[in-house]
Amino acid sequence: MPTSHPPGLTRRAALKLTAGAGLVLAAGGLGCNRLPSPEPKAAVFVAKATSYQADLRDILGRGLAELGLTAREIAGKRVLLKPNLVEPQAGAGHINTHPLVIGAAAEAFLSLGAASVTVAEGAGHRRDALLVLETSGLADVLVDAKLPFRDLNTGPVHGAANRGGWSRLGETLWLPDALGQADLVVSVAKLKTHHWAGVTLSMKNLFGVMPGVVYGWPKNVLHFAGIEPSILDINATVRPGLAIVDGIVGMEGDGPIMGEPVAAGVLVMGRVPAAVDATCCRIMGIDPAAVGYLRRADGLLGPIAAGRIEQRGENPATVRHDFALLDFVPAHKGLRLPPFSG
Repeated sequence: MPTSHPPGLTRRAALKLTAGAGLVLAAGGLGCNRLPSPEPKAAVFVAKATSYQADLRDILGRGLAELGLTAREIAGKRVLLKPNLVEPQAGAGHINTHPLVIGAAAEAFLSLGAASVTVAEGAGHRRDALLVLETSGLADVLVDAKLPFRDLNTGPVHGAANRGGWSRLGETLWLPDALGQADLVVSVAKLKTHHWAGVTLSMKNLFGVMPGVVYGWPKNVLHFAGIEPSILDINATVRPGLAIVDGIVGMEGDGPIMGEPVAAGVLVMGRVPAAVDATCCRIMGIDPAAVGYLRRADGLLGPIAAGRIEQRGENPATVRHDFALLDFVPAHKGLRLPPFSG
């Protein structure tokens, strides 16, 4: 059952208190996913990866070790990987999380003794999950690695208390039962700009956990409730325990679908999605404090200031690749990070 808060204390105030105390929320069976550490800094690992033919399993394994995710913590756990499969276009490696990244992540967790790894997604633009899997190329990886897939758009759902309270989604969020059956939910996102939210990274990727049978296609209810406040509510409630962002080839310009591919050559990962996304922004040449939902998440869902993030692996400044921003897109206004800024 969701953790309750004292009468008269708003959800937002309760969220502040629980985040500061480093407590665990048990919302609809999601208590396994930790709140950000009460320590002042959140660790984020950045690795160079020049192509999808690199040893991604080794890179992700090193990242897990840097973040303290060892066999002792993972052994016996049920892991759910949530990729970004927004649009099933053949050969469009800059739109969706690359299948090889998903396969490598599964291998990394299984090598640490995970009891199971399930891939799950509720694609926003297509109701035919098999079409999405086959066209994106993920179906082949799932078959070869014998990984189960759950369609989050259609499965049984349960109500969980909305732990954010920013949007007009109401007091209850309807979430797939598959989330509550996992011990660790991992957002495996894509490094992209976005024409409404500025950027779409690990936090925005959680739109795909919201079932289409409740929230429509392409998750229209979330759009009506406000994209940025919905991002905050969903992340405050689901609390993914890890974020991995595929930036080997990302998308710039008119994302999340119509933009152009950009070879950023990085994988970024961490336990605190807000800190991961802030680091991704800096790699993209974007000021995270200028992204509305990240600015509002700061201090509640994790740190975004450079001084409060412990960067491991590559320095974001050394792998910075300024993504193209569009003058005609209002969400891109004022996003550019000044040169040599942290």
